[in-house]
Amino acid sequence: MSFPHLIRSAIRSTSSKIALLARSTTPFTNRSFCSISESEKNSTTPSEASYYHLSGGPSHMRAAVFWEPGKPLTFEDFHMPRPKANEVLIKTKACGVCHSDLHVIKGELPFASPCVVGHEITGEVVEHGQLSDSKIIERFPVGSQVVGAFIMPCGSCSFCSKGQDDLCEDFFAYNRAKGTLYDGETRLFLRNSGKPVYMYSMGGLAEYCVVPAHALAVLPNSLPYTESAILGCAVFTAYGAMAHAAEVRPGDAIAVIGIGGVGSSCLQIARAFGASEIIAVDVQDEKLQKAKFLGATHCVNASKVDAVKTIKDITGGYGVDIAVEALGRPQTFLQCVQSVRDGGKAVMIGLTLSGAKGEVDINHLVRRQIKVIGSYGARARQDLPKLIKLAESGLFNLSAAVSRTCKFEDAPQAYKDLDQGTIAGRAVVEIM
Repeated sequence: MSFPHLIRSAIRSTSSKIALLARSTTPFTNRSFCSISESEKNSTTPSEASYYHLSGGPSHMRAAVFWEPGKPLTFEDFHMPRPKANEVLIKTKACGVCHSDLHVIKGELPFASPCVVGHEITGEVVEHGQLSDSKIIERFPVGSQVVGAFIMPCGSCSFCSKGQDDLCEDFFAYNRAKGTLYDGETRLFLRNSGKPVYMYSMGGLAEYCVVPAHALAVLPNSLPYTESAILGCAVFTAYGAMAHAAEVRPGDAIAVIGIGGVGSSCLQIARAFGASEIIAVDVQDEKLQKAKFLGATHCVNASKVDAVKTIKDITGGYGVDIAVEALGRPQTFLQCVQSVRDGGKAVMIGLTLSGAKGEVDINHLVRRQIKVIGSYGARARQDLPKLIKLAESGLFNLSAAVSRTCKFEDAPQAYKDLDQGTIAGRAVVEIM
C-alpha cells in the first residue's frame, strides 16, 4: 500500500453531520448574565445587558482590527464573543500570518470591514454554545487543546453531506461573502460602542475566538501550540492541493512555484507522499536554500533562468507530472501550465488581486490533455486529524516550516514584513 494511501486511511472522521440549530439567546448556566429583552433578541448589535463574562474569567478581550486599506491594524477591546449551537469558544494561543490576510489588508480581496483577520489558530477550549450536540462536547471537552482550520464546514450543506468540506456552501455564502458565521451574524462587538466587527474565518488574531466545531481537531500534548497553528492553513492548503487536486502518487515529479508558507508546506507534503523529483521555484535564494531542507531535490531561481525550460531540462524534456502555483500571479499561472508534461496537472492555489486573469494556450491545453485545477484548501473533518498525525510522526517538520515568531503586539509589523517579502516560510503570532 502506498504511503499516501496509508495516510488517507489512518484516521476516519467520526464527526456527525448535524445541522446548526437556530440561534439561541438564552443565558448559559455557567456564565454571568443579565436577562435579555425581546427587543435585544432581534437586534444585530446586542445591548450591554446581553454581554457576559466567563465564569472566573474576563468579560472582554483584545483583537487586532483591520479598518480599511491603507490604514494600519489597531488593537481594540471587545466584549467576550459568545458561541452559539455547535460552536466553541477558544482561548487563542497562536495565530499564523498568511498572505490571504494580507490580500484583505491591502484591499486586493474584497471583504466586509472592519474585521478581525487571522485564520490559522491553536488554542484551548473554554466554552461550548448552548444546545451544542453532546458528541461535540465529548470530543472537545473544556480545557482540551485544539487546532482550527480556516475552511470552517457547517457539516450539513449539500457539499458537507458528501464529505466535500472544502466547498461548504455556508462557509462561502456567509463567512467569505459577509464576514459572519452561519446564522448571518458576527460574534465580535466593540466594547466601547457595541458596534459589530466582521470575522475573516474565526477572526483568530484575537485573545478569544468562536469556531464552528467541525473546523476543529484535538491537538495532542506532544505538539506545541505555536508551530502547530500553521496546520490550519499553510499545511491544510498544501495537503488539499496534493491529496485531492493533484492526487500525488509515489514517483511523481512535482514543481512548486512560489516558496512561501504554503509553497514550502507543499514541498514537505510532496516528500511525504513519495514524489521522486521535487523542484522548488522562486526568485529569492534564501527561500530556495531553505527549500532544500524541506524536501526539494532541485531549486530554480526564476529571476536568473527560464523557469519552464529549466524544469523541462531537469525532467528530460517532458515536464513535471504536477506543477503547483502557490503565489497567485498571472505570470506564474502561465509558468505552471507550461511546466507540466502531456496529460499532467497544473494546480492553482495562490490567491491574487480580485478579478485578475490567467492566460493559457487553449490548443496546447486541448491537444496535450493538460488539466488545470483550482484548490482552495483541504477538508477539515477528514484531513485535519491526518495532518496532526503527519506532524506527530515527524513526517512534517513544523519547526522547520515556521521561520519567525512574534508577540501579539508585533502582528501589524509581521504583515508589513510579509508584504516586503522578508519572511521566508511562515510567521506565527504568539497570543497567550
